[in-house]
Amino acid sequence: MDWYTIISNTLRSGITQQAIIFALAAIGLNLHFGYTGLLNFGQVGFMAAGAYGTGISIEEFGMPLIPAIGVGLAAGVVLAIILGYPTLRLRADYLAIVTIAIGEIIRFTVRAAALSDVTGGSNGINGFSNEFQSWNPLSGGKTYGFNLFGRINLRFTGADLWEMFVGWMLVFLCVFIVWRLVNSPWGRVVKSIREDEDAATALGKNVFQFKMQSLILGGTFGAVAGIFYAVQQNSVQPDNYGTQQTFFALTAAILGGLARVWGPVVGSIIFWMLLSAVENILIELIDAGIMPDWLMERSQVGAVRFMLVGLTLMLLLVFRPQGIFGDKREIAIDARK
Repeated sequence: MDWYTIISNTLRSGITQQAIIFALAAIGLNLHFGYTGLLNFGQVGFMAAGAYGTGISIEEFGMPLIPAIGVGLAAGVVLAIILGYPTLRLRADYLAIVTIAIGEIIRFTVRAAALSDVTGGSNGINGFSNEFQSWNPLSGGKTYGFNLFGRINLRFTGADLWEMFVGWMLVFLCVFIVWRLVNSPWGRVVKSIREDEDAATALGKNVFQFKMQSLILGGTFGAVAGIFYAVQQNSVQPDNYGTQQTFFALTAAILGGLARVWGPVVGSIIFWMLLSAVENILIELIDAGIMPDWLMERSQVGAVRFMLVGLTLMLLLVFRPQGIFGDKREIAIDARK
């Protein structure tokens, strides 16, 4: 088995664009669920709103990239308001039901043939973010980086490095914003709402208003994730915004530790490194003839890796439900109800 290839691919997966996208989405979910107790199962809807808001603004209205990104962020805010007003005064599970539905509604709406002139239908919108790569100070096709210990490949193209640099700057900015928020009086109020909504109301806090603010802020982080995804791909495709994306982001948030500022980021890195390691080990076992064909073929590796990683996460939730860096008291939201 080529362990150097396995280690190379695993390390690369932890810092590349996929880890960035789901770190951004998980930061929003952590603000929703970890700090405020809002069950949002439709973060992908905010991602799609941001991505399509940006793509349509450029393709249909000829906007430059920066103003178009502003439209994408505004689309995430509008979606949060539309979702929040009818649901946040009700029990938490109503928000969960509505958000998981709205993500699918958005996906099926943007891929509808009747809207294909605007949204591109099932083909999506392509080639709208060339301006982003034009800002790249590096040569897009040239390879940069180094080989660790001479065998572990940590080299990337200039285009990838530019995307990773911008992406991780966005992650650090979002983490900083969340850190300032949760360590402010506002953060203490939303945590009190998570712990005991009735007590917060009795103390004179407008619970609905704080919930709405949290939903908008977390949804905006989701929109940032969707915009980065679309800009990095130079494309926005409806099927890239399926329900499973929300659960990947939620897995990252829980894995790192809910109600921990860095939890979603660390969780996303570990999640994608875990997926890559399992996939590469299985491929090496098959190619080396160690894994018999009757047990598994190479075409089955993609599905099996999710099964094995899922089993690992189940064991983590059984033996450490608070995640790697979490505090068990932070997830005992309903302990007194």
